[in-house]
Amino acid sequence: MMKFIHAADLHLDSPLTGLSSYADAPVDRLRTATRDAFNRLVSRAIEERVDFMVVAGDVYDGDWRDFNTGLYFVRQMGRLRQAGISVYLLHGNHDAESEMTRTLELPDNVHTFSARTAQTFRVEHLKVALHGRSFRSAAITENLLPGYPNPVSGWLNIGVLHTALEGHAEHARYAPCSLAELRARGYQYWALGHVHQRWIERGAVTIAYPGNLQGRHIREPGPRGALLITASAGEIVDVEVLEVDVVRWQTLDVHIGEISDRSGAIRAAGLALEQALGAAPGELRLAIRLRFVGRSAAHMDLVADEVQLRQEMLAQAVAIDPDRLWIEKVRVESSAPDSQIGASLGERKGTLTDLARLMLEASEDPSLLSSLHDDWRLLLETLPPEVLKASADLRALRQDPMVAAPQWLQRAAPLAMGQLAQASARASES
Repeated sequence: MMKFIHAADLHLDSPLTGLSSYADAPVDRLRTATRDAFNRLVSRAIEERVDFMVVAGDVYDGDWRDFNTGLYFVRQMGRLRQAGISVYLLHGNHDAESEMTRTLELPDNVHTFSARTAQTFRVEHLKVALHGRSFRSAAITENLLPGYPNPVSGWLNIGVLHTALEGHAEHARYAPCSLAELRARGYQYWALGHVHQRWIERGAVTIAYPGNLQGRHIREPGPRGALLITASAGEIVDVEVLEVDVVRWQTLDVHIGEISDRSGAIRAAGLALEQALGAAPGELRLAIRLRFVGRSAAHMDLVADEVQLRQEMLAQAVAIDPDRLWIEKVRVESSAPDSQIGASLGERKGTLTDLARLMLEASEDPSLLSSLHDDWRLLLETLPPEVLKASADLRALRQDPMVAAPQWLQRAAPLAMGQLAQASARASES
């Protein structure tokens, strides 16, 4: 009986995107999350006394030049070396971009697959053969599988490959191949990397993605970690999931269909947060996106001030556990009852009509545009560069409000009336 760990996509010190816009984000905790998760994995490997570890690509995160990241990885490999655990490492597309991949000397317990051709490492005392090929450049678009060696007869054969396989549209289509090709190769286990979502196929051949060790944003929700594989007599007998993430991203739906007011909706969200935290293991931290859903009389009050709503939900999280809960975003995806929609439209129709008329008048009033000139410029100066980059209209407004504002107002007026018309149509259909 022997055991090994299959991990992939560590993305150590991966730069966190989008968090700079949140003044309340626990940036220090999130910044170290990938390291903390890998610390936990190395500790589990030592506790389980595994025979070796396989890392199927993307230790680093692209052209990341902070050598402290590389030195940290070397230290963790040293911990495994002291415990007598070998590591079989394959470079993925991000590692191929990394300067650390080319320059750091790793301890002698780390065996790195060649990028020139597929290579086999033999572990004689275990009768295990590991076959793999590293990426030589960041974008390998050809099928690498035909170059992999034939299996060693009578041994446990493990293929290591960084690939998008087939059908993973959210990932770059690197080293593509099919499941049928993997099954036909004659190996007992395929240790894959590149796809960040865990996926396991058991059978005569076990094929698996462990997913990444630590979710890095809301699009990587749920438990994250690696796989602990048990083998005997050249066959895979067990695959166990090791959850090692330290911050877990989660979308939490708060159903408010039976709730009639804003305060009731906020209380329901607070209860949902408590339940989510209670269901989370140990000291795991949760980064939560809250979504209010359902048809409720509270809808209009919730959408009236979503900025204030997020602050109220942050207060709820702080009251429950400031160290383990953070609200990434609050979205009101509920809807109002038909009766409320009709009444609101009746009240606001005149206001929207007046607004559209004022927009058209303002576009032809030089004195009014001149009086707004400084306000335009002040508002536009506060916008993040990425917002301006994404909108030609906003860039034009910032450069010359007096020229661009009339055109923008003329387009905005029919847009406002169009929104009114669509809302009226929906109300009448209901």
